[in-house]
Amino acid sequence: MAAELILEFEGITTTEYWAVNKALGIDAATGEGTWPDGMVAHSAGLNEAGHLVVIEVWDSPGHQAKFMEERLGPALVKGGITGPPSSITWIDLVSHQHIGS
Repeated sequence: MAAELILEFEGITTTEYWAVNKALGIDAATGEGTWPDGMVAHSAGLNEAGHLVVIEVWDSPGHQAKFMEERLGPALVKGGITGPPSSITWIDLVSHQHIGS
């Protein structure tokens, strides 16, 4: 079963989020671009505290680790994010559904 990743970034805005996506060659607004192998779903937004939260579903944590090493790590730096997330949570999913379209 897939695994869900929840990342929370304090002090990071949507400006950096869009810059990272640009560096990755991904347009998260339209869904176009070169999405990583093994990524099932991706969502991002600001929580009530104003922190950027990214929620992803992956085929496996190994797919995300490969993406981080090969593409995301350098794109984070390019987008102005030089520190780690303030919170990282992995969830082994027992169910994952795409409801509607």
